[in-house]
Amino acid sequence: MDANRSRVTPGGGTRRGVSRDERRVLFATVVGTTVEWYDFFVYAAAAGLIFADAFFEPAGDGFAQILAFITVGISFLFRPLGAFLAGHLGDRYGRRLVLMLTLILMGAATTLVGLLPTYASIGIAAPILLILLRVLQGISAGGEWGGAVLLAVEHAPTKRRGLFGASPQIGVPLGLLLSSAVMAVMTRLAPGDAFEQWGWRVPFLLSFVLIIIGYYVRRQVEESPVFAELAERKAHSKTPIAELFRKHTPLVIIAALVFAGNNAVGYMTTGGYVQRYATDPKGPVGLDTGDVLWAVTGSAVVWLIFTFIAGWVSDYWGRRSTYIVGWGVQLLGVLALFPLVNGGTPLSLFLSLALLSVGLGMTYGCQAALYTELFPASIRFSGVSIAYAIGAVVGGAFSPTIAQALVQATGQTTSVTWYLVAMTIIGLVATLLLRDRTSIPLGADHEEEQSTGAIVGLSRV
Repeated sequence: MDANRSRVTPGGGTRRGVSRDERRVLFATVVGTTVEWYDFFVYAAAAGLIFADAFFEPAGDGFAQILAFITVGISFLFRPLGAFLAGHLGDRYGRRLVLMLTLILMGAATTLVGLLPTYASIGIAAPILLILLRVLQGISAGGEWGGAVLLAVEHAPTKRRGLFGASPQIGVPLGLLLSSAVMAVMTRLAPGDAFEQWGWRVPFLLSFVLIIIGYYVRRQVEESPVFAELAERKAHSKTPIAELFRKHTPLVIIAALVFAGNNAVGYMTTGGYVQRYATDPKGPVGLDTGDVLWAVTGSAVVWLIFTFIAGWVSDYWGRRSTYIVGWGVQLLGVLALFPLVNGGTPLSLFLSLALLSVGLGMTYGCQAALYTELFPASIRFSGVSIAYAIGAVVGGAFSPTIAQALVQATGQTTSVTWYLVAMTIIGLVATLLLRDRTSIPLGADHEEEQSTGAIVGLSRV
């Protein structure tokens, strides 16, 4: 073992340097989550651009698109199932095992989507199979995030938890960047009808290659030191989920609402809504598909940068203060989104998404550290995963569907803006209900301290 590593207590030490093992952990969490979210987002992009015609055409133009977006949301309903399964396994058998399983499940489901016949080929079986594969993606996504963030944050020195926690968070915008870029390249290599016929399948099939890379990288990573300590002491909970809800239900709900405020806004892009709105030839914008995908790719870079910045500054400002600043910036991005998108140029689209991405990054970058510091060590995987999954359902699950329905009902995007404003405010209020627990000890010796005082006004929760 690295000499420096021996001076690190589980859950973070005081040493300033970063060991080779820690660098390996950071790399593995970035690569793994990038692969996972590439798979997840390439589906959402295809739902906005292709799936309405390929799998739901008999439903008619408007309703077919709503059905395509519903399949995006369906996966979120199964995220809690993935979170429950992963939480139980992760708290009982370790973070590393769960991450290997989720990676394989996501990659297999994504690759098979690329091989699916369309409705024109096999009829109603096509959308049924598509939905089943999306369900498998949802189960995988429900378990992936919690394991990745705990592996990163529980390996981190105390004063660098925000920075280490930003590494799996960066995987999300990287996944969006990669999926959008690959889709954009395919619109050039297989333009027009070729993209609709076979070009869209290539990004899904590439998942098979990415999954091999991700699996190899994750195999090189050691188990979290916090879990290793729990296992050595046999201190892990036999029923972590039951214990979580028996003692910490209000905390789970509030933590979930924090993420919901970010996720509802983020899924305007990651859920494929803006892509569909901006490319719709019957809509007010009507941009080229390739231009829209490149704009999304550029905004993903902005999201990545500010996710990293938020994780880094949260180690100095505290998680709560960083979030509060982020909610303010996100609100400005929401208000500017559609006025800029409706400008009807690739540049105005990019500016709208870039501004939105600043706020998204600031309200996402320190989430890993925030969540890790909220829950006791013995049930931490369950708490982090389930709060995240519930927040994803409440926030992002059907936000593209809601946006599509609101525009079809009102004929304008103002209603969507107010919906996103409301979700941002919900996230802000939830943040204000939480105490800042930056630098709280994470190890098994501090369960009593970890189990109390997370909610403002409640000393025992």
